[in-house]
Amino acid sequence: MSSTSATAPQGIIDAVGRLSLRAMQVVGDLTMFAGQVLTATVTRWPRRDVLLTTCHQVGVETVPVVMVTGLFIGMVLAVQAYNQFHQNHLDSRLGALISSTLLNELGPVLAGAMLAGRVGSAMAAELGTMRITEQFDALEVLGAQPVRHLAVPRLLACCLLIPLLTIVTDAMGILGGWMIATKMFGVLNHAFWQHAERVVGYWDLLTGAVKSLFFGGAIAVIACHRGFRCSAGAEGVGQAATQAFVISFAVILALDFCLGSILNVIYFYLWPVS
Repeated sequence: MSSTSATAPQGIIDAVGRLSLRAMQVVGDLTMFAGQVLTATVTRWPRRDVLLTTCHQVGVETVPVVMVTGLFIGMVLAVQAYNQFHQNHLDSRLGALISSTLLNELGPVLAGAMLAGRVGSAMAAELGTMRITEQFDALEVLGAQPVRHLAVPRLLACCLLIPLLTIVTDAMGILGGWMIATKMFGVLNHAFWQHAERVVGYWDLLTGAVKSLFFGGAIAVIACHRGFRCSAGAEGVGQAATQAFVISFAVILALDFCLGSILNVIYFYLWPVS
């Protein structure tokens, strides 16, 4: 009995140690891979036709998804916030709440989540399939670098287009909130837009753009890394796609917290509160 109770904590410690070591190995390998992708991006951009094709897959085909997501999120915000605002006779302030929340937080995060779910998983599955079918080896034999030809276009497409996807998400969310607030709850149209204009400024737009830029880069690097490190078989491809989305979403949330804190410090440094 005593020997069993003594080995139980030791087994837990061993499991935690192995998990921590595995996590450190993955983070280190991901960091090295990100350095390779960034170096290849700075050294030489891909061909225009390759970049445009990737941009179409990443941006144009994702627009309907972010439009629907943003529209319903704005509608949900209006429905959930109306009761609290109505009790305090602040119905006209719904425009300020919806606009500020979408531009600063929900817009970039939702656009990043949709990009990770639709594009990131597809990238990991596509690259993973190429990995297990030895297409990477064929590129190397032909003298081409897989990182430059496969990862760099995806990184550029995500970084260039996710700010535009975020703007679409913000616009549809504000439109959805306006529809519910004015048509369902009877908020004055002029009051809705007046308070939204007073609260929203250029800094809110810049905050959303900066966050989305980092989110897009993280999604592309993680998805490509999972595809390049895909294990053999159909199960490995499925695991790569799943891991790409899960890790990307977790990193998006962590980056949102870190970037939000840093941007708040910068804002109060530039415009201190008296």
